[in-house]
Amino acid sequence: MTGEHGRTAGGSAGTADPPVSSTADTVDLRLPDKTPDGGGKGPAGDADPPAAGPEPAAGAHGLPAGSTGGAPDAESAPGPSPGRELLGDIASWGPAAVRAGSFRLLPVRAERDLPLLARWLGDPASATLRDLRDGAGTPPPADPVEAAARRLRARCGGDGRDIPCLGLLDGVPMSYWEIYRADLAPLARHYPTRPHDTGVRLLLGTAADRGRGLGSALLRAVSGLVLDNRPSCTRVVGEPDLRDTPSVAAFLRADFRFSAEVDLPGRRAAVLIRDRSPHGPR
Repeated sequence: MTGEHGRTAGGSAGTADPPVSSTADTVDLRLPDKTPDGGGKGPAGDADPPAAGPEPAAGAHGLPAGSTGGAPDAESAPGPSPGRELLGDIASWGPAAVRAGSFRLLPVRAERDLPLLARWLGDPASATLRDLRDGAGTPPPADPVEAAARRLRARCGGDGRDIPCLGLLDGVPMSYWEIYRADLAPLARHYPTRPHDTGVRLLLGTAADRGRGLGSALLRAVSGLVLDNRPSCTRVVGEPDLRDTPSVAAFLRADFRFSAEVDLPGRRAAVLIRDRSPHGPR
């Protein structure tokens, strides 16, 4: 069975995305003046998340020791998080067919995935995502491994409102994702979110996957998975840095619309929205 917003790999392929030139990701966007979307409840998430329980023995970067850096597989996926009711069981969402192959999300396991993520986040071309400020606006460490470890520490083992994931294309890790409850995130202090708004952030892992339109195809697929698997969610939200023109362009090509500009800690962001179809998921 397929959802309204995406097909499984076993199903027939949907309409192919239009070809995108390598220069399309670097177009100079002129965003319209527009007031933020209203509706729903006011800002949420100002309260600190519940205190985490005892942590396992940590390695040099405050993460569980024993990193192997091996490629993940479905059998090694972690069990549901304690806070799975906030986002659901992402590991069970299944694959989506994109023009480049079969794509699926796999929640990150820090002790397994830290070496790979440190390499991706340490790439100078990924500076936009790596330089995102977490909460207080403090800059990330210069060491890419420590920067990746800090990012994962802030997201792994929490209450499930923010789940880091690997994106696997035909079983090969090629992208890093953060799926999060936007109505419980810092964004909600600056923008009128609605209950169950779900945010997505994307980093393509290697230069070979950038600049050829793959990002927009994956954003369309992942936002479709969110809407198909989270019936309570009516909107998927992106908040790329306004200066990151290729990312903003990728969201707009992936059926998102521009909603607002907001000041977040350390950066000014474009808020981009993909609305649920009025008919909902099948």
